[in-house]
Amino acid sequence: MTIATNALPFGLREVVLRPIDAAGVVGVGIKLPAARTFSFSETEDFEELAGDDVIQASHGSGPVVEWDLEAGGISIAAYKVMAGGASVDTGTTPAVVRTFTKKRTDARPYFEVEGRAISDSGGDVRCKVFRCKADGALEGEFGNGAFFLTAASGKGYGDATSDELYKFIHSETAAAITP
Repeated sequence: MTIATNALPFGLREVVLRPIDAAGVVGVGIKLPAARTFSFSETEDFEELAGDDVIQASHGSGPVVEWDLEAGGISIAAYKVMAGGASVDTGTTPAVVRTFTKKRTDARPYFEVEGRAISDSGGDVRCKVFRCKADGALEGEFGNGAFFLTAASGKGYGDATSDELYKFIHSETAAAITP
């Protein structure tokens, strides 16, 4: 079997978040539980030079990726990757308590997002967005008779070393994302 010319991604199988520390080192991935959506769009702000009643030139400020995530349930470890803050476990089994604390002085960190969908043409398709920051809302909703949903939005600014903004990976053989 050869890899298909056109990938036909269907469904979201998993989303993994990888923290990036202050030195730019990418850490071990953390799976976003019950991933529901991973959407993204490349965008760029442009400035136009107009004169003599016509646009003479246009110059972009560099591309960024705007992304949105939604998942069912909550993983404090995944939330911490997006929000910053601290997570502490206290007690012993069967009475362990995990507490996440965000201080107003905690900055939101950079991280990577990678999502994977099975391809109906065979294998799978992944999208990886580099050096993301949740600069939009980090949301959670408790609702009567409904599961808790976590949502986040932000921008990807590209890898500081390789300049990769995002990439698509179409694999002939489907495989889970390695943390």
